[in-house]
Formats: sequence, C-alpha cells, structure tokens
Amino acid sequence: MEKTLKQFDQIMKECATVFIKKTKDYGTSWRILRPSSLTDQLYIKAKRIRSIEEKGQQKVEDSIASDYMGLVNYSILAIIQLTMDSNAPLELEPKVAVEWYEDQVNITRDLLISKNHDYGEVWREMRLSSMTDLILMKLLRIKQIEDNKGETLISEGVDANYRDIINYAIFSLIKLEEQKNQKK
Repeated sequence: MEKTLKQFDQIMKECATVFIKKTKDYGTSWRILRPSSLTDQLYIKAKRIRSIEEKGQQKVEDSIASDYMGLVNYSILAIIQLTMDSNAPLELEPKVAVEWYEDQVNITRDLLISKNHDYGEVWREMRLSSMTDLILMKLLRIKQIEDNKGETLISEGVDANYRDIINYAIFSLIKLEEQKNQKK
C-alpha cells in the first residue's frame, strides 16, 4: 500500500500542477458550470478513452493519460461545486481554489486508503478497459441521480461516485506508467 500511496501522491502532484496552471490561465471560469455540465465533461473524456481502447488507435494527439488526469481534475471540480453555496462568487482567489482542491484530494486519498485496505489492491489485477467501464458506469449513475434531483433510495450520493472516478482514474494512470516502464 505504501507504493500505491507514493504513486497516488505523485499523480496528484501532476494533476494539481495542471489545475494551478489552468487557474492562472483561466481563473475559476469552471465555476459557471452546473454539476450536470461537469458530469457531461467527464463523460466525454471517459467515452474518448473507451473509443480509443476499442478502435486501437487515435487521431487526436491528446494522450489518454491527459484524459485520465482530466477525469481526476473535473471530478474534484464537481465535488467543489457540490459543496459551494449557490450564491458563492464565480471568481475565486487562486489560493482559495487551490485550498479547496487540496481538501478534496486529502478526503479522496483517505478513501483510497480505506478501500485499498478492504479490497487488497485488487485494482492492480484489473484491466485498464475495465476501469474505463467502471468510470463510465459511475458517470451513468451520477447522471441518473442528477436526473432524480439528487434523490436516492439506497445508493451513495454523487460525491462518492466522483471520488471513485478519481481513484479509478489514478489507478489507470499508475497502470499506464507501469506499462510504459516495462517497455523500457
């Protein structure tokens, strides 16, 4: 598990770097997006990954790894949006945005620790394509919950699904990195 946490921390550092740079470029323009729009953005990224997996080739140079990083960052943005008051300002101080981002990373890291304890890092034995499918399933669940105005009878809420997406995307990035290292 120590190896996984080290890998998680490294990937989150890379994702945070992208988030910080984009915040400098664009401010917090993402704040205008409703949670359902963020869900659709996540869906687009996950469907692209699946399409490339199925076709075995890609025509746009953006890497699959960058799409997985996008899944991480957009999921964090969606969780932040869910926690913010609807009257909160659209433009946030970059320092505040980064603090909220880091808070969500820490909560998600704690979830990873708990789940890895219970599941014994079974994700390391999974196929990348299965992780993509699980991410898509989580997104379809989120869409259904959103269509039901956030109401569930027995299921966990959208925030838990977003956190699972973050962790599956990080697991996928770890597996991609390990595959790349094996080829060297």
